[in-house]
Amino acid sequence: MPHPPQPPPPPPRRSPHPHRPAPPPYPGDYLMPWQSSPPPPPPRPPAPAAGSAPAPGHHSDLRRLRTAYRRLRRVSTLTALGYFTLFLLLSGYAPALMTRPVGDGGLTTGLLLGLCQLPVTLAAVAVYEWTAHRTVDPLSAGLRDRAGTPRDDTARTPGGHHGTGAGR
Repeated sequence: MPHPPQPPPPPPRRSPHPHRPAPPPYPGDYLMPWQSSPPPPPPRPPAPAAGSAPAPGHHSDLRRLRTAYRRLRRVSTLTALGYFTLFLLLSGYAPALMTRPVGDGGLTTGLLLGLCQLPVTLAAVAVYEWTAHRTVDPLSAGLRDRAGTPRDDTARTPGGHHGTGAGR
C-alpha cells in the first residue's frame, strides 16, 4: 500500500540576533516556566436583555448639567484670576496709583489691593460652593435618581453633612 507523500520539513528558524540561537518551535499550548496556567479567554460582552430600558436621562439633561458646570467653573476662575490680573496691570501701568498712600499708617493702594487678594479668592470659592449646591447638585441628583444609581455616602464629612460642590 503506497503512502501519501510527506510534506517537506519546515526550514529551520533563524534568530533575529545572530549571536543567539533561534528559539525552538513550541506548540501553542506549551507553558513557559514562569506561566502557571494558560491565559483565560477574553470575557464575552453581556447580551442585551430583551426589553432593556433606555439610557437614563435625556441628552438635554446632560447638556444642561454640562452647561451649568461650565458656567460655574468660568465665573469662579475668572473672578479670582481677573482680580489678580487687574492687580498686575495696575502695578505695571499705574505705578502712581499703586504707590499712593492710604491713611496715615504707611499703607499704599498697591499693598491694600494685594492684601485683598486672599479674601477675593476665598469669596470666589464660597460663591462656587454656594452656586454648585444651588444649581449643579440638583441637576446631577436628578440624573442620578433617574438612573437608579445609589448615592455615594463616602462624601459625608465628619460633621454628618454631605460634601458640597459639583466635583462630588
